[in-house]
Amino acid sequence: MNPDTRILVIDDEPILRESLQAWLERDNYTVEAVGSGKEGLERISQIPFDLVFLDLKLEDINGIQVLSRIKEEDPDTAVVMITAYGSVPSAVEAMKEGAEDYLLKPFEPEELSVLIEKIISHKARERENIYLRQEKQERSRFESLLGQSEVMQEIFNFIEDIAPTDSTVLIAGETGTGKELAAKAIHATSHRCEGPFVAVNCGSLPEQLMESELFGYEQGAFTDAKQSKKGRLELANSGTLFLDEVGEIGPRMQIDLLRVLEEHSFTRLGGTRPIKTDFRVIAASNRDLARTVREGGFREDLYYRLNVIPLEMPPLRKRKEDIPLLAEHFLSRFRQETNKEIEHISRQALDLMMLYDWPGNVRELENAIERAVVVGKSKNIQPEDLPISREAEMLGQGSLQEMEKAHILHVLKQNDWNISRSAKVLGIDRSTLYKKLQRYNLRQKA
Repeated sequence: MNPDTRILVIDDEPILRESLQAWLERDNYTVEAVGSGKEGLERISQIPFDLVFLDLKLEDINGIQVLSRIKEEDPDTAVVMITAYGSVPSAVEAMKEGAEDYLLKPFEPEELSVLIEKIISHKARERENIYLRQEKQERSRFESLLGQSEVMQEIFNFIEDIAPTDSTVLIAGETGTGKELAAKAIHATSHRCEGPFVAVNCGSLPEQLMESELFGYEQGAFTDAKQSKKGRLELANSGTLFLDEVGEIGPRMQIDLLRVLEEHSFTRLGGTRPIKTDFRVIAASNRDLARTVREGGFREDLYYRLNVIPLEMPPLRKRKEDIPLLAEHFLSRFRQETNKEIEHISRQALDLMMLYDWPGNVRELENAIERAVVVGKSKNIQPEDLPISREAEMLGQGSLQEMEKAHILHVLKQNDWNISRSAKVLGIDRSTLYKKLQRYNLRQKA
């Protein structure tokens, strides 16, 4: 029983209402009770409730109408209808309208406790399944952390050592090295593995949107807040919160985040009630955060709060012995997805991949194999199927930066300077590509 679970009882029978409230408070829930549908709707418009017990036969408003209004206000609120024996068909109809279940009068406290536990567990699984589906759709397209190199074996061992703890982890590494994948591996190996893994891309959200995404908001907190919404901090309860590109968070948000990490408590936008939440934090950045701290772009106290356990993901050029394994893994997946009969990667193509330095790291290798599978005409991937042949030939003729510049320019030309498509081919996000264009002074010529 969790006192953070808020329950509202709406029933116009004083004895039943008071008894129900007493039973629920005995089980350590936070409970409010009102005697009419109007009062209930007023309370729901003011603060969020996790569960509502609603009498089907109210004097002022029909229970089905109240149910409909509750679901409009907050679809996540679970509603249990209270009904007499003769109204069971109406209660079943209410379930079709969104009620979780119904209680038949008279009922015992034990029956009540079992029902609440069932609903709370169901809601937790439902919340987690939503995130699992989102992860499946939005995940980094390589599916497992692979590597036979010594440096990757060290990372695997390190993850096994740190996973059982709740210590905050800061994962550093270039774009495309698998930072989120490492975070998921830590989560999956931890005692929180049954809880949700909630990822937030801090680099893709403006500060105001970032605030509402993390903290959630109450109805009316701002113009478009038509109904209350739980934030990522709340949804990560009992699981892991992954803050990707944490170095992009603005100064004000850094202060708010530090407070949450220290107190594990927060308030929704427009709200007044502190909400406690229990999650592990894993953060990641492709920036040198220590340097950013020295330059005044990131709070020192937040940096040390995040950097309890540092983990560095190596670039692909520093573990080239893993390229054959990764390439075969991607070939197997894309062969199945495209239903193409491509059997192997030719020796010449593999040599080319080993020569290339992969500035976009594992993600760029993945994109290269996908392209080779799609455009390949033979049963084996050939060098000309890969989008890196010209760049690989340049290796040794200039610095790594010169080669990266040439590779980016080549991809941009191939994609008619379309930034979104080019970033996808390179295995980086749009903001990173824009920064590289500025660094190398690359622009489309008229």
